[in-house]
Amino acid sequence: MRIRKYCSIVLGVLLLGAAGCKDLDLGPSYQDTDLTFWQKPEAAEQSLNNAYAGMYSADYYFFNESLSDNAFSSSSVNGGQAQLIAAGSYDGRTNRVAGEWAFHYGGIRNVNNLLANIDKVPNLEAGLKARYLAEARFIRAYHYFHLTNWYGDVALIKNEISYDESFQIARSPKADVVAYMKTELDEIMPALPLKNEYAESDKGRITRGAAAALKAQILLYDSKWADAATLLEQIMAGTYGTYTLFPSFSGIFQPENENNSEVILNLEFVPVQRTHSMQRFFLPFTEGQLITGMAPSQSLVDNFIMTNGKAITETGSGYNETTPYANRDPRLEATIIHDGSSFITKKGETITISTAPGTGDNAVDKSDASKTGYYFRKYYDRTADGNNNSGLNLILIRYADVLLMYAEAKAMQNQLDEATWNKTIRAIRERAGFTDPAALNFANYAGVGNAGLIDIVRRERRSELALESQRVFDIRRWRIAETVMNGVLYGMKVGNSNIVADRRVFNAAKHYLWPVPQADIEMNKNLLPNNPNW
Repeated sequence: MRIRKYCSIVLGVLLLGAAGCKDLDLGPSYQDTDLTFWQKPEAAEQSLNNAYAGMYSADYYFFNESLSDNAFSSSSVNGGQAQLIAAGSYDGRTNRVAGEWAFHYGGIRNVNNLLANIDKVPNLEAGLKARYLAEARFIRAYHYFHLTNWYGDVALIKNEISYDESFQIARSPKADVVAYMKTELDEIMPALPLKNEYAESDKGRITRGAAAALKAQILLYDSKWADAATLLEQIMAGTYGTYTLFPSFSGIFQPENENNSEVILNLEFVPVQRTHSMQRFFLPFTEGQLITGMAPSQSLVDNFIMTNGKAITETGSGYNETTPYANRDPRLEATIIHDGSSFITKKGETITISTAPGTGDNAVDKSDASKTGYYFRKYYDRTADGNNNSGLNLILIRYADVLLMYAEAKAMQNQLDEATWNKTIRAIRERAGFTDPAALNFANYAGVGNAGLIDIVRRERRSELALESQRVFDIRRWRIAETVMNGVLYGMKVGNSNIVADRRVFNAAKHYLWPVPQADIEMNKNLLPNNPNW
């Protein structure tokens, strides 16, 4: 099923999708496709698979890190010009700003096209049809989730629209779109199977647990702490399927462990048939074999606590600048490659990566190497082909995030007690490899106050979910982007100072929302007014 799922979709579906909001007479060849495609028994599955494949972008997934304080993008092209956005030098014509809007509305169009035509498919069993419709509506809600996060008020298109209507539609208030997403997810949950109810050949399809987890994200992002906590408790209790922390943190992201017990929602890939090439941009230069386009920041490295549970700046942490990576959170080594890191190449050779100036091709002073002196290790796929094209799935939601969302929802209500801590932060740290009771026992943190506990949860999210496309949304919903995304982004320390990798600009009066793409405004003035100060 996974191989079938993402093979090229027949031209008829692509044409139907591209013409979903057009009222054009393109001649007999197009009419034949329009008339015959939906008469095929496999039409619904093929159309749905097309919607799956367009649910999210690998390029956005990874380069979102460089739109946050986690990473630096040295490319003005990759990630839709992420470097320019991080520098505050963007507008409605910037590739990523225009592309993200078009990407999600293209996905919504494909879903609406399926919903409008599925009744034409012959001999489609009623239960299967209901499931297909639920999966498609989930994908549409997922697109709207991203649209509202970036643009706020957006056009809410619930059905296929005509070519003329596409020039008349206006933006709906974000609150209305959020309400629509929640209602959609509530309505589709009963038709979605639990994770264990899918056949082996259907692994990776949207589950009831995925719908519940996405709704929990929406509630959390909307600051509905109590509602989010209630739903997250139900997920943790197994109401929407059984999910557990996978025993190995690094193992979560290995090909042999795809669709493991922790995975709630994937962006699915299949070696050879459907791959992404993103890892070539963040691996050590000698392994990626291209200019290192994205590199972790010193800020992210510093976020990882010591094995005794203290931040590196805290009194008694034991942090030593001469051995900065010793006695650190085990997830640091699993996530980031630094000077002196051990690395297993695709050939199976174990080598030491040197990033200090003058130490070789991976050194920070080499023109094609990392500009921060760090590389990402997470999501490294040693089974990728010679061009580093990987078939490794990208995890969109996993159970650790459910636990972290629950800890956050409780902390924001001043309810993060020992029982909640043990189910969330302690469990995640134990899985990561912490053994020191000082890092695991709630009693050691009870004196920091609720504000301190909120900071601990946020730090934990950053370490656990680095390179998983979460940080950029976290700093925006927490309204700390103007603090962490203004000024210098540093790399590794060389001599007595850290490398200046980039200079960031974030205007709180403007940059929390992206502008509506200029080309869309020029075609449809009903999308005005634009977001504040654009």
